[in-house]
Amino acid sequence: MTPYKPASRVLLWLLAIVLLLAALGAASLYAAAVHYGRDLPSVASLRELQLSVPMRIYSRDGKLIGEFGSERRALLRYEELPPRLVQAFLAAEDDRFFEHPGVDWQGLLRAGLKFAATGEKTQGGSTITMQLARNVFLSSERTFTRKFKEILLALRIERELSKEQIIELYLNKIFLGERAYGVGAAALVYFGQTVDGLTLGQAATIAGLPKAPSRDNPVVNPQRAAERRDYVLRRMHAQGYISTAELQAALAEPLLVRPYRPPVEVEADYVAEMVRAELVGRYGEAAYSLGLTVTTTVDAAKQAAANAALRAALLAYDRRHGWRGPEARLPAELLAQPDSPEFAAEFGRLLPVGGLQPAVVSAFAGGRLDLLTASGPLTLQGEALAWAGLGDKNRLMPGDIVRVDRSTATPQLAQLPQVQGALVALDPDDGAIEALVGGFDFHAGKFNRATQARRQAGSGFKPFLYAAAMAHGYTPASVLLDAPVVFDDPHLEATWRPENYGGDIKGPMRLREALVQSRNLVSIRLLMGLGIDTALDYIPRFGLPAERLPRDLTMALGSAVFTPLEMARAYATLANGGFVVDPYVILEVRDGRGEVIERARPKRACPECVAPAVPAPDAAADLLSATPAPTPAPTPLVDDADREWLPAEQTVDPAVAWLIGDILHDVTVRGTAAKVAELKRNDLAGKTGTSNDETDAWFNGYQRHQVAVVWVGFDRPTPLGRGEVGGRAALPAWMDYMRVALDGVAQERAPRPSGLVNVRIDPDTGFLAAAGDPDAIFETVPLASVPPAMESPQQRQDEGSGLQDLF
Repeated sequence: MTPYKPASRVLLWLLAIVLLLAALGAASLYAAAVHYGRDLPSVASLRELQLSVPMRIYSRDGKLIGEFGSERRALLRYEELPPRLVQAFLAAEDDRFFEHPGVDWQGLLRAGLKFAATGEKTQGGSTITMQLARNVFLSSERTFTRKFKEILLALRIERELSKEQIIELYLNKIFLGERAYGVGAAALVYFGQTVDGLTLGQAATIAGLPKAPSRDNPVVNPQRAAERRDYVLRRMHAQGYISTAELQAALAEPLLVRPYRPPVEVEADYVAEMVRAELVGRYGEAAYSLGLTVTTTVDAAKQAAANAALRAALLAYDRRHGWRGPEARLPAELLAQPDSPEFAAEFGRLLPVGGLQPAVVSAFAGGRLDLLTASGPLTLQGEALAWAGLGDKNRLMPGDIVRVDRSTATPQLAQLPQVQGALVALDPDDGAIEALVGGFDFHAGKFNRATQARRQAGSGFKPFLYAAAMAHGYTPASVLLDAPVVFDDPHLEATWRPENYGGDIKGPMRLREALVQSRNLVSIRLLMGLGIDTALDYIPRFGLPAERLPRDLTMALGSAVFTPLEMARAYATLANGGFVVDPYVILEVRDGRGEVIERARPKRACPECVAPAVPAPDAAADLLSATPAPTPAPTPLVDDADREWLPAEQTVDPAVAWLIGDILHDVTVRGTAAKVAELKRNDLAGKTGTSNDETDAWFNGYQRHQVAVVWVGFDRPTPLGRGEVGGRAALPAWMDYMRVALDGVAQERAPRPSGLVNVRIDPDTGFLAAAGDPDAIFETVPLASVPPAMESPQQRQDEGSGLQDLF
């Protein structure tokens, strides 16, 4: 035998070692596969997609108000996926998807070589199947253990599912930014349409998102999204999916993002946000995914009326104060190419605000304004432009951006108002909020002025001061002096000389007339006679926060600050006969299975219920708080709809509430709100309010079963302008709302409580009129506070002159 040469022996040893190492490696890999494979989920669970169902908010009558969710999904079958969309993902993420067995060994080898050369771990080599495994079952940490599990799971997925099933699952589950999971949701979120309506450029944009969906999506970073889109398009061209002409056309396509808005049936965004914040406060972030269905107290028709009423009032104010000029201007080169993608992209960034549509001026001459709008060319002239006073010194130029108001019978030129406002309406019997608008447009600013704007109440506060006085012996017939008063107090920065609006004085006045005409000087004298401490003790009975009441005479003029919702709550106490109710907006909450998990138990005005007697005025301080506690009841009561409720506490004498309401009815008939007579109803009451320097304009009013409060002003307190009082700036919105809210509602005034009597009085002195006095009038007063009799004409003269010395 020929002995082996030493070199041959070495080769044999090396081969044996290599084989042994290979065997050991294979055994190790097998052991690792068995070890880690036991912990991997089954492929079957891929089909059990646990959807995060969003929170949906509805009006009382079942119309969608808003939708909030941590995830957005729109599941699609493979047959529903447009081929170009699938090709875009293949080109961007895995061009060998239909060839490899779930793992692209070439890509993994490249990634391994890069790690060996640089020491840098990368995501290289991840196929669509591996991404599916990682996104659904594994974390995104960059470790070899996770990568190994990913490979094992990908191989298992490929053995059990077809390629079509895999791509279907992947495109339905992948995260694509803006809470969108899957291509169906992404198409809606970014472009407001279904996948079959996507252009080639839009499909490529979505396909470019998996690498960094939160950072590079077109909402957050349009430039980076466009770069990724262009990369995907070039990859599609290189793979032969699209032609050169298609590539060039898609590269030139403007990237217009139209953020998704749920198809709401009634616009109540401020209400939806209130509900969202409240439920997130209770349930945390889980509120977005539990499938909660929330029914609110909002009435869809009343909410629509509130939206229209407030916007009309703000636009009317804006027109009264003149044209401010265009809001922006398009470059001349774009205007010369109105059919170009660049023009479409620039114009597409202008969104409607408060129902006002954007428009571009194409020509203006001879009182004729030609516009380009999203719905086509439009011409405005005559009355549609008259308010703006356009002319040679106030011209519009081609390219100027303006607004068009289409809410009127014919389109009108408009501009975005700088003034703001709020309207809140509630049921005075239980505080259910039936309509709420917190500003001109929620999407232009989410600050909710109905619940967050604390503004001076102005004369709208006076009814509560007068109520305090009538609970302490004053009556509508009581006479005080309307005359100048001067306060020279060393604690004041300057001498205070309050005046009536308009500066006039009228001498002795009955309290009824003083409140109807909103006389400031009488109100100050009334507070002086009543006493500040007494007023501070009593007025919180209406639910107004005690800590915001000033401890000085400015309280008589409404210097305290309240939100419109707080004012509505206080006026509800007048409307319902003296009961304090708590405004609420959530009627019912159901979970994802439809089971009720919350249901409102409001406090309700209930004159028939057994309730503690209203305490004497001097004991008021013992029970008052900013939010009165509900009257204890043995068991909750149930209404006809099987809803539980609690009896509200009657904190105000019903006789006092009725007397103030009767005077406020006169306000709407012959006082500062006499314009209300146009509604042709005899059951309305209310009070205008205007703060110092006409900075805040209010109207607070009610019918027996509907309270509505309107506030108008600037977010940064600024005078509205001379004459912009509550009766002019705010009252029209209240009337427009009530015209709809009370349509078909029978007229009903609160019944007069016991303990009140009608008496004939002398209108000048407030005393009981002498027999046969031809000037006598009737007044309603408490039986315990009937004024003394006028015995003779001489006494009348003496008493009248003596009134000059009052306060």
